[in-house]
Amino acid sequence: MVPVNGLELWAEDFGDQDHPTVLLVMGAQAQGVQWNDGLVRRLVDGGRRVIRYDHRDTGRSSTVDFTAQPYTVGDMASDALAVLDAFGAARAHLVGASLGGVIAQRLAVTHPHRVLTLTSLSSQPLGTDTMASVQRALEGAPPLVGELPPPKAELLAALASAFPEREAGLEEYLTARLPLWRILHGSALPFHEDEYRAMEERVHERARDLQAVLNHTYAGAMGTGATTELTSVTAPTLVLHGTEDPMFPPPHAEATAAAIPGARLTMIEGMGHTLPAALDGRLADEILHHTVHA
Repeated sequence: MVPVNGLELWAEDFGDQDHPTVLLVMGAQAQGVQWNDGLVRRLVDGGRRVIRYDHRDTGRSSTVDFTAQPYTVGDMASDALAVLDAFGAARAHLVGASLGGVIAQRLAVTHPHRVLTLTSLSSQPLGTDTMASVQRALEGAPPLVGELPPPKAELLAALASAFPEREAGLEEYLTARLPLWRILHGSALPFHEDEYRAMEERVHERARDLQAVLNHTYAGAMGTGATTELTSVTAPTLVLHGTEDPMFPPPHAEATAAAIPGARLTMIEGMGHTLPAALDGRLADEILHHTVHA
């Protein structure tokens, strides 16, 4: 457990401490263990030390009274630095998924000396006001000129019923969650319900408070900074994204890569907004290749 600003963050590391560190930063409402064990193992076998952790309000980490103690993406970025400090990692390769990608981008802007490389996975550019675009989509209003596309309508509908009450039992919880994962998974790759069921059973068992993750919705709307700040990123950057991502359609990846000098964009055919075990090998290969020389 890593102490940071009165909170405790659960974290674990794998591999040789003398190997280059890869910090895996998960997305909104997701636990660190949702970085697949298979992906972690492949990175370790490739000569990397790997750290994964639970954000505040997820898993075994502390939960927060958001009304009394609101926090921002900037605060979540500070959490990531505290995790690195706790493991004695002065610099790291940052791999962030979804909101984790925004957190990693934030660190690449504010703490470039701590970032060996940046991998923004299934994410969007720093400073994107997703909540505003979602609200306009729900109201049936057209996107603003130059605005990145909002999440798909079927995903927004699924999100509305994806968070059961705190007292919900495991089966009720799974009934609410699995339809969401089916949509997030995308339509091009086979969907294996047993894989997502096992993941959510693990999430359910580890969580201090399953409702606390909703705080990330508010935190994600604050403190991200501006897209123009990405022009200052000096870390070698890889933007990895699925062609079937229903949360952040491909233009989000294109905009991220365009904003960061020298960034390399790699689209993964058929991938949605999830990290299924079937892609562990491909993702590990991409990350290992990107981090090999830095």
